Amino acid sequence: MFLKSLLLFIPACFALNMAFGPNNLLSLMNGAHRGATPAIMAAMGRLLAFLIMIMITAVGLGALLMASEMLFSLVKWVGAAYLVWIGIKLFLTKSTQSISPTRSSDYSLLDMAKKEFMVAAGNPKAILIFTAFFPQFIEPNAYAQSFISMGIIFLVLEVVAVAIYALIGARIGTYAKNPNVFQWINKVSGSLMIFFGVLLAFARKPAT
Repeated sequence: MFLKSLLLFIPACFALNMAFGPNNLLSLMNGAHRGATPAIMAAMGRLLAFLIMIMITAVGLGALLMASEMLFSLVKWVGAAYLVWIGIKLFLTKSTQSISPTRSSDYSLLDMAKKEFMVAAGNPKAILIFTAFFPQFIEPNAYAQSFISMGIIFLVLEVVAVAIYALIGARIGTYAKNPNVFQWINKVSGSLMIFFGVLLAFARKPAT
């Protein structure tokens, strides 16, 4: 990619990475309950999902998803249902003891990573980033090189975004050792997750 394209792509891409959505909410929650390091490690599940999306888009299958109303709707409704399910579970979770970021929780690191993967993979709007946003910066004479460069930059900036949200969550966890506080955090986070699920359910396939 040319330097001029990079100077435009990087800040625009980072803004997308930092946008508050279901995955970044998960990083915030994981950071509060488990600490920053486990939250960042769990986000590898999200990065794997994004890597698969980038590869799919690179070979042209992403365009198929955007073109197919049925396929888009299927992915959308499955993702929306999963977000609502997570939200309800969070909302109904009761904290029976004080929880600190260093204490183990009900979920293992693998469970957290799986949840990150499922939330990312269940959002068809995520692939829209790679099908609609990336092409604006692709060099026609160096398609593969441009796509690979943008994919690597996107994933690196995603790690930075994850770290920021995880650190914020860990700080919240440090000041919220009272189980009642964590119960409210779960209720707020659960409500937000349900809200994201409803938004996703009503999302429309972008016009082609």
